[in-house]
Amino acid sequence: MATASLSKIGREIGTAVKQASEKRGGGEWYGPHMAAASRAIADRIPLVDIVLEIRDARIPFSSQFDHLRNLPLPSKRIVVLNKMDLANPAQLKEWINYLDRQNCVSFGVNSHNKDNVKQFLNFLQARVRESKKNDRSNHTITLMLAGIPNVGKSALANSLHQIGRITAAEKGKLRHATVSPQPGETRDIYSFKIASHPNIYVLDTPGILPPQIHDVEVCSKLALTGAIRDCLVGVKELAQYFLAILNSSDEYKKWAKFCINENDKSILHHKANHSGGSETQIKRKRQYPTDHTQDFVVLKVRQTLFEIISSFNGNLEHEEDLVKLIETQMTTLKEAFQVPAELGEDAHHRVASKLLNLYRTGRLGHYTLDPVPKSIL
Repeated sequence: MATASLSKIGREIGTAVKQASEKRGGGEWYGPHMAAASRAIADRIPLVDIVLEIRDARIPFSSQFDHLRNLPLPSKRIVVLNKMDLANPAQLKEWINYLDRQNCVSFGVNSHNKDNVKQFLNFLQARVRESKKNDRSNHTITLMLAGIPNVGKSALANSLHQIGRITAAEKGKLRHATVSPQPGETRDIYSFKIASHPNIYVLDTPGILPPQIHDVEVCSKLALTGAIRDCLVGVKELAQYFLAILNSSDEYKKWAKFCINENDKSILHHKANHSGGSETQIKRKRQYPTDHTQDFVVLKVRQTLFEIISSFNGNLEHEEDLVKLIETQMTTLKEAFQVPAELGEDAHHRVASKLLNLYRTGRLGHYTLDPVPKSIL
């Protein structure tokens, strides 16, 4: 449950994004390429058979695609909640049920899970067969992936293309859409074949944001999940925002099993130093102590955060207490991430970057930032 202090930190992030967009007319994300892409997408929507609105499952409300709010044919749209592996499973189910109650067809997907993508492809083929059951022709069906930046459209297009061609036993060189953790990498519209009999093609389109975003809470969530470039706010501020969310949740309690007492640590340390294994294996383990993606580093980060939060005696509703807790976490995480303290301010930046990356890749828990709204979308 969000606290008042958490909401305040989120609003500060969102306000910074909102002010930047107003000051620069959306220039930070709505450049000429996005304006051109916006027109191209609008022109193609009436021509495609189905529009797949890709949203980030962590922010199903905040990642809505403005261009589809007034789509004249609701039956033509399917809301795809991508990155479901990063969202809270229970809340994701609530969102899917909510969308169903609003007569909105939806599907949760993890574009990096082959089995899940195959299920999604089967679902799409069933929808196509249903819509064409009275049409005997074998003409080509076109789907369009549309959405804001960095919701995983290109990754999903690649997966559908690869699995669709394997299923159809087709030969030929696979195409690949550019996939990047940075928003705004896709600049053009690309077509990928994903099924045969009938032939189904999917159009991968650039991510589009409105020139201005007036809701500061939406701005903060877009920034934290990576839909807006980090430089607009700063990785340190975004990392602090994540810590505020973590501190106000129960997610960290799942890491209790990773924490061991000092005696156990000594035993494990002794076993590690005297265990069998080639010199090459030992060298490899020692070679990347600053690689924050390695399992033993992630484990250390989880242990550190669990211990700090568990021993916290302050009140999260008080802003000063929350800020002190976050400062303690950022300082202590230098050791967990093997960041030299003598780097000064740069050390904080490195810790923030590593922490933000672990959050965005799901290594530090699963969070759904948007509650299911009480009003109709």
